[in-house]
Amino acid sequence: MEKSSRPTRPGNSHVRYWIVAMLFLLTTINFADRSAMSIAGPALKGELGITSTELGYIFSAFAWSYVVAQIPGGALLDRFGSRKMYIFAILGWSTCTFASGFASYLAPGSAVIALFILRLALGAAEAPSFPANARLVAAWFPDRERGTASAIFNTAQYAALIFFAPLMGWIVDTYSWHYVFFVMGSVGFVGALIFATVVHAPARHPRITRTEFDFIEANGAQVQLDAAATAPKQPFSWNIVGQLLTNRMLMGIYIGQYCITALTFFFSTWFPVYLVQGRGLSYTAAGFGAAIPAIAGVVGGVIGGVLSDRLIASGKSVTFARKLPVVLGMACATSIVLCNFTDNLTLVIGLMALSFFGKGVGALGWAIMSDAAPRAVTGLAAGIFNMFGNIAGITTPIVIGYILDATGSFDLALVFVAAHSIMAIVSYLFIVGPIKRFTVTLPEQKASESPLPSAKHA
Repeated sequence: MEKSSRPTRPGNSHVRYWIVAMLFLLTTINFADRSAMSIAGPALKGELGITSTELGYIFSAFAWSYVVAQIPGGALLDRFGSRKMYIFAILGWSTCTFASGFASYLAPGSAVIALFILRLALGAAEAPSFPANARLVAAWFPDRERGTASAIFNTAQYAALIFFAPLMGWIVDTYSWHYVFFVMGSVGFVGALIFATVVHAPARHPRITRTEFDFIEANGAQVQLDAAATAPKQPFSWNIVGQLLTNRMLMGIYIGQYCITALTFFFSTWFPVYLVQGRGLSYTAAGFGAAIPAIAGVVGGVIGGVLSDRLIASGKSVTFARKLPVVLGMACATSIVLCNFTDNLTLVIGLMALSFFGKGVGALGWAIMSDAAPRAVTGLAAGIFNMFGNIAGITTPIVIGYILDATGSFDLALVFVAAHSIMAIVSYLFIVGPIKRFTVTLPEQKASESPLPSAKHA
């Protein structure tokens, strides 16, 4: 027998805060697994004798499959629900991470191929995670809390560097790069168990009270999004994909996310290498050096989300409240290029921290998608959004690898990264327009709207 779709437990609860804490934890592990290759990269590069371009391709392999898997991953979320797909994703990406530690047991050439394949598999496994985050936030949080909730799970990408980069750097220095993957894979398996215990849909969560359920439902939370009895099993349709890809507002958001994610992939792939090769730090020191800008990113991310929600609460439009932090943050993020004009390591870390802070303030894309995505296909819309963003994960590591091999310097690489901040501002100011929920025409709606056949065709 199905449980009631409306909880009856008395009293008040704050289960949604535990949900966002869980999303923060899992996304931290998610990004730590992605960045494990960047921490291990310099040591791995020396042991296997590979070039910067080859390392760039290994870095980018994750994003190739991650991008391709976004549309099917989003469609599977809409069909099977967030919780089930998320657990599957965690187990998959943890297995790929753990297995990467065995790559050196192959011949050098085969090891490179094995790492590339495992990074491809890692990307495919992680594909549903961020769209699932967006769906869970949409299901659990009212409109005026959604920006902050989205900012909290989004800041986990910086928390991964804060909590795990020093640990992973120490592991490389003390043991070897192989153990980075063994440790992080094991952490992921533990995370899957915790997630399965804590996270459920609002209508079926054992600890939510009627008071909290009614509050979030009355204030815009899509509480029945993953309810077993009521969740719509929307079939995949390329017609719907076409509608999502031809809407100007959504395309502007997609382009902006591509540009913002370019900064993310610089920090999660080449930044530790920059500190080791470009600035002469040890692996452990580079791990701590990477953590400082990441702390600034966490602060910026929370400030951006809180500022946006407070602007909405004060009566400002969603368009103004979401765009202002993006524009201000991306303007601040261009400071990364100033690192080219100093040899002072403290100043370099400070400028990187300022850039990462701005990137955090401006990283409101997931909150914006929660505002704009069609209710009937939130997973698919979020998947396409994430697909566009993570194309930067293909281009950024490879382009920077070619720049390094061609010039022997990170100078042009930092110019390349800064240019994306400017492009993001242009997209939000001149392409996106008003931010409002987009409505798609579903196949069954078209059928019902068709004129009845005339008598002679009956």
